[in-house]
Amino acid sequence: MGCPRRKTLCLFLIFAPVYLHGALSQEASPAGQRKPFFERLRRLEEQFRRFQEVTLTHLQGLASNYNLSYNIDTRFQSLAQDTQAVALAVNQSQATLQSDLSHLKTWMQKTRRRSRKVDSRLLALGAALSERDRQRTQEGKEREAQRDALSSLALDLRALQDALARLTHLVQGQGARLAALEGQLQVAGPGTVAPGLTPAQPPTLPGHPSPSSPRLQRGRQVLRASPATGDPPQDFAGHPQGTRAPPGPSSQWAWPPESPGETCDVGPVLVFPNASTQNVAFLSPGLASGLRALSVCSWVRMASGHLGTLLSYATEENDNKLVLHGRDSLVPGSIHFVIGDPAFRELPLQPLLDGRWHHVCIIWTSTLGRYWVHVDRRLVATGSRFREGYEIPPGGSLVLGQEQDSMGGGFDSSEAFVGSMAGLAIWDRALVPGEVAKLATGREVPGGAILTLADAQWVGGFVQRANCSCLELCP
Repeated sequence: MGCPRRKTLCLFLIFAPVYLHGALSQEASPAGQRKPFFERLRRLEEQFRRFQEVTLTHLQGLASNYNLSYNIDTRFQSLAQDTQAVALAVNQSQATLQSDLSHLKTWMQKTRRRSRKVDSRLLALGAALSERDRQRTQEGKEREAQRDALSSLALDLRALQDALARLTHLVQGQGARLAALEGQLQVAGPGTVAPGLTPAQPPTLPGHPSPSSPRLQRGRQVLRASPATGDPPQDFAGHPQGTRAPPGPSSQWAWPPESPGETCDVGPVLVFPNASTQNVAFLSPGLASGLRALSVCSWVRMASGHLGTLLSYATEENDNKLVLHGRDSLVPGSIHFVIGDPAFRELPLQPLLDGRWHHVCIIWTSTLGRYWVHVDRRLVATGSRFREGYEIPPGGSLVLGQEQDSMGGGFDSSEAFVGSMAGLAIWDRALVPGEVAKLATGREVPGGAILTLADAQWVGGFVQRANCSCLELCP
């Protein structure tokens, strides 16, 4: 619209002066009459020229404004594109930030749970140390009482020895008198006895036995076998109450280990090849009722330098209701036996680190809180007052090979089990040593098991299930 009007105005400005000049030149009038007319025409021409210059200037301004508006539109479109790009980048940054915040929140929750768990275990450890100090103080008092009793016994024994020495002296005197009397009888008639006389018996002191009595003979034997008076009395102090040291090789509960190849028919074998958090096995249907006693037995072979988590039972209330917990930060060969976190006992299982098959049986009962740990039929640890009167509740998640920080999840590779397990079984009662021995040698499996390795309903990750006739053929 702007261009045609501009052309028409330009043509008008060009032809209007020409037309006026021609018209004025054709008119014939006297010089006196033409002069005012030409002056006015000249003034009119000058005004028209100024008008033309003003118009041209105005048109040039309109053209420059048009170019400026076109540049503004272009810049505005470019600015709109830049704004859209910035908005898209901001949205992407917000999404990334939300994801990072979510991961950070999850990590903080997990760290908070672990810190609470560590605090609880530290409290339990402090309580256990306080209880151990109290037991040691009690043991010291008992040892002092036993030393006093032994000192009194040593004094009584010394008095008895003095009494026996005096009695021996009296018996020797009576023997000398008896020998003199026999000599007098032989002088009167060798080999005969005077009529109406009987051989005289040595007189005995009131309250003392005769020299030939069995009681005196036993007393002499005891006197000869008794230790010297200056020998220190033996220490008869027993073990602390609630704990008992494992029997030695000569105990009736200690048997020589048999070759693993002699144990067969152990059932399925689960192989955990590495420490991935995906390597897990769930035992289903879990615990149907509460447990006030249990026995967990299994053949295991470790493939790493530390003991991982063999078993973990978690509920919505507590993720450590029952755990055989191991991790790479613990003392090599040790495992935490946890019942109702934070209570636990540290079990020494160093023999399991040699890479061979071993039979492990852990037994607990809420009666007096007694527990026993057998490795290859040997009793390696025992104690009492561990969760006395406690009941493990039902309805939780039972996992093999991983430690749960939440029900059915929250695994950590540093706590994973690496190795093989076979013949695992759980009973709701405490097995006796004879049953443990038969189970460890493959002679007989005690009845009444509530869960076995055959109940592993879901096996994830790289866990392999195998069946082998004997342990020496198992992977």
